[in-house]
Amino acid sequence: MSSSVSRKRIRKDPATRRAEIVGTAAAIALAEGLECITLRRIAEELEVRPGLISHYFPAADDLVAEAFGSAATGELDALVPAGRPGETPTLRLARFLARTTGDAYDTMSRLWINARHLSRYRPELRERVVGQEAAWRGRLGALVQEGVDAGEFRPADVSVAVVQILVVLDGLGAHANTGTAEHPAAVSGMAAATAENALGLPAGTLAAPAEGAVPAVRNAPDEGSAPASARTTAASTDAFTVTSGPRSASGAAPAARTEPSEPLEPSESSAP
Repeated sequence: MSSSVSRKRIRKDPATRRAEIVGTAAAIALAEGLECITLRRIAEELEVRPGLISHYFPAADDLVAEAFGSAATGELDALVPAGRPGETPTLRLARFLARTTGDAYDTMSRLWINARHLSRYRPELRERVVGQEAAWRGRLGALVQEGVDAGEFRPADVSVAVVQILVVLDGLGAHANTGTAEHPAAVSGMAAATAENALGLPAGTLAAPAEGAVPAVRNAPDEGSAPASARTTAASTDAFTVTSGPRSASGAAPAARTEPSEPLEPSESSAP
């Protein structure tokens, strides 16, 4: 006579369960790729019924987009965190550039390559990629604007300077899949050199700083002698908005989602 032992499932509040699902999906995306995220795979990882996963994410594409957004937001918060007391914009920018190397950064670069490719065919993912790109421009733009206001940076145009820096970083990250991440110093330092040129900084200002070190900065000249474009940019802080999630094509933030209560025992037949 056969018998089976059923393990009692712990019912979690919706926010906790949803975060657990998204976190598991993000881990799979980073390790194996976004294509490997399926509702059944996540259910197996969490040892729950597939119907429970579909209760929160009826379609796998929704979970794929959410997993990418979660990983990308975590990367942004780690690379460009809020400033600490006494940190100058120049020091924060130098530390950001110093963090854009290593295994963890290469892993995220591979995920970005993966997401941009798949976004051609998946509208939900495409919207999230666009939103995360805007978040990057907003966060880095706000940092550059702080430097302008402090008299440390003198870009001709803040938004152009930000895009120049990000384009170089994306170009260097494109090699993450091919194992050619070891570049000559002249190449690996291109992002810092580009930033220095775009922001009117002397060469070497943004070299990787030691912890606690403060890079030398050159103060911008008086307003009367500064280029008109720099003064205009300094007055337009509102042009950069830090976003914590995707925005619709119209630029409006999506409506907040109210999670339904977790079912006591979802049916196996409800799984896709």
